[in-house]
Amino acid sequence: MPGEKATVVRDVVLVGGGHSHLGVLRCLARQPLAGVRLTLISIDSHTPYSGMLPGYVAGHYRYEQTLIDLRCLARYAGARCYVDEVIGIDRESRQVLCRDRPPVSYDMLSINIGSTPHSDAVPGAAEYATPVKPIARFNERWLRLLDRVRSRPAVTTFAVVGAGAGGVEMILAMQHRLRCELRALGRSPDDLRFHLLSASAEILPRHNAGVRRCFDRLLAERNVIVHRAAVVTRVLPGSVGLSSGDSLAIDEVVWVTQAGGAPWLRESALSLDGSGFIEVRNTLQTVSDPLIFAAGDCAALVSSPLEKSGVFAVRQGEVLAANLRRLAFGQPLQDYRPQPRCLALIGTSDEQAVASRGGMYARGHWVWLWKSWIDRRFMDRLAMRSAGSGASATGSPMADLDEAQTSEARCVLAGWAVPATRDGSLDSFLGGPGGGATLRTSLPPDTGGASAAQAGERIRTVDFLVAPVDDPWLFGRMAAAHVLSEFFARGGEAQAAQILVVVPPGCERKIAGDVAAVCRGVDKELQASGCALTAVRTVSGSEFAVVLVTDGRPGPRAQTSRLPVGIREGDVLMVNKPIGIPTLLAAHRRFPLPGRYIDEALRLLVESNQGAASCFREHGATACIRLEGFGLPEQLTALVSRVGGLAAEIDTAAVPVADGAAMALALLLPRGSRRDVHRVWGSADRNPSEPGPEKTGATLFRMGLTAGGLLASVPGTRAAGCLRVLRALGYTRAASVGRVRAAGSYPEHGRFLISS
Repeated sequence: MPGEKATVVRDVVLVGGGHSHLGVLRCLARQPLAGVRLTLISIDSHTPYSGMLPGYVAGHYRYEQTLIDLRCLARYAGARCYVDEVIGIDRESRQVLCRDRPPVSYDMLSINIGSTPHSDAVPGAAEYATPVKPIARFNERWLRLLDRVRSRPAVTTFAVVGAGAGGVEMILAMQHRLRCELRALGRSPDDLRFHLLSASAEILPRHNAGVRRCFDRLLAERNVIVHRAAVVTRVLPGSVGLSSGDSLAIDEVVWVTQAGGAPWLRESALSLDGSGFIEVRNTLQTVSDPLIFAAGDCAALVSSPLEKSGVFAVRQGEVLAANLRRLAFGQPLQDYRPQPRCLALIGTSDEQAVASRGGMYARGHWVWLWKSWIDRRFMDRLAMRSAGSGASATGSPMADLDEAQTSEARCVLAGWAVPATRDGSLDSFLGGPGGGATLRTSLPPDTGGASAAQAGERIRTVDFLVAPVDDPWLFGRMAAAHVLSEFFARGGEAQAAQILVVVPPGCERKIAGDVAAVCRGVDKELQASGCALTAVRTVSGSEFAVVLVTDGRPGPRAQTSRLPVGIREGDVLMVNKPIGIPTLLAAHRRFPLPGRYIDEALRLLVESNQGAASCFREHGATACIRLEGFGLPEQLTALVSRVGGLAAEIDTAAVPVADGAAMALALLLPRGSRRDVHRVWGSADRNPSEPGPEKTGATLFRMGLTAGGLLASVPGTRAAGCLRVLRALGYTRAASVGRVRAAGSYPEHGRFLISS
């Protein structure tokens, strides 16, 4: 995949983006492991930093400030980042089982997934309480709670279950934020009531008496009612039952206690403690399996049980990174020695905080500033800002990339690489755990090529794509989605496909695993369209790529030509997806881009265009093509050149551009460079009085389009209805981007014409 140079001989898989794994990624970014391929699997590409979460709830931070970008951190460490939920591990075959993707093989495995609320032990808690953990999805739950409070006109009563440091800090932060929210709505902040429920006789039982007295006074001053020795036995809509037999009238319950190990750990055959946490030795290796490590809240140190605190998890990261390195090279492992006393800084929501360490405590604004400085420094270190991390922007990396890909395509397709072939038996690639696919016979394998050669009766496409991501399964899915888009655009039906996988040199076992993942990704998308994958071949190359040869038949209203000629004056030009997605991915190969942009780009790349193509046909589309090439203007130039006397007028402001694509283009294209703009602009009619291309959407001229959406011309009277249906189908960024006009006329302000 992109960035892989050394031969891969071992796979190290990190499950979860907890504090310890953040330290591992940071350490391995500075000192990579030769011959070791690192893969991070996380349910989200962004994870909130727990130390700043109460500050966000209180309103002192924006949510974006609390987020750790796992994609960028993984990229700096040279690691693959897979966004998926882990549901188990197969220790016998050494595979991590995921919810939505094929299993991921490992030679060494580390688990750092935090804790999971065990609210299911209390009837009604899972249905009616808002858990703080797992924090990866806390913001969604918190925003829903905020909406309920804003819309409730009467008094709202809250209960926070759990009176440790997390529960105390959370109830004070919630109170501060919600009182501010009601003031902003013109309502009385006294419409809020707060209860803190402690299962023990004291709040903050792990802290010294001075800290407990300090928070007792503070909670009393803020009218928070504290219930001691109050074990919650049930949660009902509007009430909470206690072990004493009492019942409290409560509108909102927030759960900050009774956390344990993830449910799937019980099926892993790993040794667990009574709370479901993984038992580990001092080396952080699991008691059950020396090839599996665990750290952070999900781990239980057998020799000396620790409090669940991020302070310990951060320190474990350095030891974990060192031991993964040592185990990979057959060296003796080192022990993790927890600090006997750790510092806790507990915010009080009013820009003050309490420091607690052993028998010492202190309170004041200066403690808050200290805590804020520590948190911000931690986030800055994880940002991994390095002057030497990316390529210089003084050249045009994207142009170099385009040329490199073209050159590679010529070499591979010309047969320059001596092939290491496979015989086309697909069961070894598509079967096995997580595969579940068998060779289908919707089109006999021995008739695909011959039938496809019959002009007018068959449709054949040949596509070459270089992997833009380091996930072979996802790459296979997007490659198949790109190929199928051609059939959807032409109203045809894909029936059989053959794939040539270009693989870089490496260990045979690792290559086989990657080829299998690519094929499974391709097969997943082909199956959804009723197309059979009939043969697989491999050939050696410098980086991962695929050549897909797909055969099919035209539908009842299929276009026999790739560029239709039915376009008419007055038609409205429409797209179903934003442009610029490949530009994002090209930039991500060289520069750090926010992971949320890459997440959305990958989602769009595997989103099928089948629904959009059907919608266009149902609304009388006179032309429909798959977007590809250098940019939208080039595609329109090819389209209108087939019909004399017409031009495409584009509203630059209406063209949807993928989030972050403009930023990516700014990184890739040097300031003042207009080489590619002029290459397309030379075929466009432009009103000389209008601003130049750099002021009228110049990004359209350089935004890559491979594996993007469809471009269609729809009769003007039916365009509005078509757009409504597209958005109802889930193409939320679909847009009308222009219209077909007579050639030679000048465009309106903010638009430009492309003609033949």
